[in-house]
Amino acid sequence: MSQNDLSLIELLKKFPDDTTAEQWFVETRWPDGIECPHCEYDDIQLNSSHKTQPYRCRACKRHFSVRVGTVLQGSRIGYQKWAIAIYLLTSSPKGISSIQLGKALGIPQKTAWYLAHRIREGWREHQDLYDGPVEVDETYIGGRERNKHADKKLRTGDGFDGKIPVVGARDRNTGKVSMRVVEEADKTTLHNFIRLRVRNGSKVYTDGSYVYDDLNFVEHGKVIHSHGQYVDGDITTNSIESVWAIVKRSYKGVYHYFSKKHLRRYVTEFQGRHNNKQAGTVERMTSLFRGMIDRRLKFDELIKGG
Repeated sequence: MSQNDLSLIELLKKFPDDTTAEQWFVETRWPDGIECPHCEYDDIQLNSSHKTQPYRCRACKRHFSVRVGTVLQGSRIGYQKWAIAIYLLTSSPKGISSIQLGKALGIPQKTAWYLAHRIREGWREHQDLYDGPVEVDETYIGGRERNKHADKKLRTGDGFDGKIPVVGARDRNTGKVSMRVVEEADKTTLHNFIRLRVRNGSKVYTDGSYVYDDLNFVEHGKVIHSHGQYVDGDITTNSIESVWAIVKRSYKGVYHYFSKKHLRRYVTEFQGRHNNKQAGTVERMTSLFRGMIDRRLKFDELIKGG
């Protein structure tokens, strides 16, 4: 096991208490020395008398802790539990349910659910344009119509009844993926998604759906699944479909349900975990926590806004 990989036993040795975990958060956020999150001044008074905010900025005179200006702000959960939660979400290929997370941390399921959504905010990332070849495909997330109670069935005759469309792209050169929840997987929406993620003139491979017709701004190749064609030389969508397979196995085996209101965060989780899977455990945790800086997610916002 490399230095950057941690077993659960090693994690607990690394973070035996809140003090050691807090120090990791501090060093991860401010590797070059503590700065005020309010004014970015670096003349900081340590060992402040404030009970929960141990630092005081000599410039703006405000007290703060490493939680301020991150999704940890306002949380009463200890630093050790936050570190363990970050470890569990980054180390579980198909994620971890809020019920299981709550049991692991010794906190109520509702608290674990809120905690996990705040951590997912750290996976949001700016992505550069892909140079290709890029595989693009769409999938639909939701339960099967035949498994629903009679009063929940839509009975439209559509195989995608009640399911939520998600479009994704996977760059073969970098292995990175980009996914987005959309209202409708129509031609306009999917073309716009490709324009925002693929450099003009790059190779783009899709299935034979009509929604990918007229992709004149890229070099487009397609395989016709309805004709039993899944590979044509370099043209295939097998890689992006393998990403969908993990998402759907997670849906069925771990989470069991994604509401449309919160699906964006779950999709962001799968995208972030996939894009960092080659990194070691510590590197994944570090990257995720740094993504949680300058972001907030209050409970009321989560419930009302999704």
